[in-house]
Formats: sequence, structure tokens, C-alpha cells
Amino acid sequence: MHLRPKPWARPELEACGFFQAAPPDHRGQWQHLFKKKQPLHIELGCGKGTFIAALGSRHPEINYLAIDLIDAVLGLAKRNIVAAYLNTNASVDNVQIMSWDIERIDTVLSPEDGVERIYINFCNPWPRRRYQKKRLTHSKQLEKYKKLLSKNGEIHFKTDNDELFNDSIKYFEAAGFTITTLIPDLHTADYPDNIKTEHEKMFAEQGIKIKFLIASR
Repeated sequence: MHLRPKPWARPELEACGFFQAAPPDHRGQWQHLFKKKQPLHIELGCGKGTFIAALGSRHPEINYLAIDLIDAVLGLAKRNIVAAYLNTNASVDNVQIMSWDIERIDTVLSPEDGVERIYINFCNPWPRRRYQKKRLTHSKQLEKYKKLLSKNGEIHFKTDNDELFNDSIKYFEAAGFTITTLIPDLHTADYPDNIKTEHEKMFAEQGIKIKFLIASR
């Protein structure tokens, strides 16, 4: 994702009550940052935050942690989250956002955090073989997620990319996950509560099928 620098983003994030500037300080203690202790779901690579904004405002009974690396993107995510909650006349009590390198996810989250679900939506497919270990669904990363997930924890994965999807199925199986849902064309399936991300809408308008799976620990 290429965005122009947004000088306002970092100061606005620093002033935001649900942005955490020092994620390692909360490793193993993320639940203490929320108003209530509830199931914890995380989104890896939240982008502009439209997915987590819709999800969090619809489900106040779940706590959400959204992660991305770029301040300019997180600044937009913060604004989209605030706007979504204003529409429901609710305060942002069940969402936290942070800036971090997802390849080092295990340095900011631990098994004690009890993550029950991980969302990965339209991540970089890294098509060149030499870079494929950077994929968020690569077996190397899945081993880290597996340690963070609770006993029956799940990963929900969506992509437009056929090669990434097919390779990811192999990654999940190699890492010992069980694929419980596999949908090669999400928008023609009767799948409830799908929240369309910005990329999802764009790809769907181009006639590209959206692939979806759920893998259980």
C-alpha cells in the first residue's frame, strides 16, 4: 500500500486513547487495556481500518487488536474507527490499534493474551519465490500464531490471489492446522456476516474471485 506521508498521523495517533505506542510493554497483558475482559481477536495488517471498524462496532462483546506498520495508514484507520462508532453512538471501548512489524508478532503478544481469532485480509502475496517467507500465511509465521492462539483458536484468511491461496492451504496443513471452511468464491457462497474490505470491493468489481478459509489450531 503506497500512501503519501501524512504529517498529522503520528500526532493524532499519540493523542488517541486506543492507540498503543509501545506494544512490547503490554505483552501478556493486553486485556488490561480494554474496558472489559472479553474474547480477544486480532487483525494482522489492518490497513485503513474499515474492516476492524465495522467488526468492532458490530460486536461490543469482543475485544479487537488491529496491527499495521505505517503511521499514515493507522492514522486513517483511527479516523475510520471513530467514525464507525459515532454512527452507533458508542465509545471505542473494545478496539486497540498499534504499529508493529507482524513478522515479530511474538514480541508483542504471548500465550497469556489468549487470542481466540486472527484475521488476515488481502495480505501482500509476495509472488517471487525468494520473498515468499515474508507471506503472513507462511508456515514460519503460522508457527508463531499457533503459540498465541487459544486451544480452539482460528485464523480467518481472505485473498484475491490464487497462488497465495493454494500455497497457504499447504502452509496451514504443514503447520498442523485443520482447515474447517474452504470457499473458493466467497461472494457466491451463503456465508453470513462477511465484511467487505476496501480491497475486497475493488477486486470483486474487477471480476476477481475472493478466496476464503478458516483454519483451526
